[in-house]
Amino acid sequence: MSNYFIHESSYVDDGAVIGEGTKIWHFCHIMSGSKIGKNCNIGQNVVVSPGVVIGNNVKIQNNVSLYTGVLIEEDVFLGPSCVFTNVINPRSQINRKSEYQQTLVKRGATIGANATIVCGATIGRYAFIGAGAVVRGDVPEYALMLGVTARHKGWMSRHGHRLPVPDGEGLMRCPESGWRYREEAGIVRCLDWPEDKPLGDR
Repeated sequence: MSNYFIHESSYVDDGAVIGEGTKIWHFCHIMSGSKIGKNCNIGQNVVVSPGVVIGNNVKIQNNVSLYTGVLIEEDVFLGPSCVFTNVINPRSQINRKSEYQQTLVKRGATIGANATIVCGATIGRYAFIGAGAVVRGDVPEYALMLGVTARHKGWMSRHGHRLPVPDGEGLMRCPESGWRYREEAGIVRCLDWPEDKPLGDR
């Protein structure tokens, strides 16, 4: 008996790897050579192409296609109908399969609904890409990116709140958790929880 759930309307090709506790809902296609981690939730009409790797505890909302070259680390949220590409200059008449570029979404990041991630980008840990944004390059950890083309508009906490301006001690505090964050030379760090430790119930 399998230790994951696949809706009867979905297809999982031989050679795909699916982790324990993962749920794959209606009308999905999980292709051979792809790998999905543990405790993921895959919404309706999602395509996972060969070579795609998805970490543990990833939530993918409806109508998302993950093409070869996309790598998703653990605890990532992919909003409805967000878009990934894997070729920078596609033409129907020209085969560019040898030119696929890698896109890496690092741990804890959020990609908003209808956002577009142009291939070749690395989205930093706990970054937050707003709905409808178009990302054309690398994104720093904890960065809030909004607009077309996406611009850096602030910093987000690990709990998903926009961080206020620094206080007199140079600290930004999450309004939900109270955890402290500090920016130095464009790099933000959380001071109250190790970067590699799960949030758990916090």
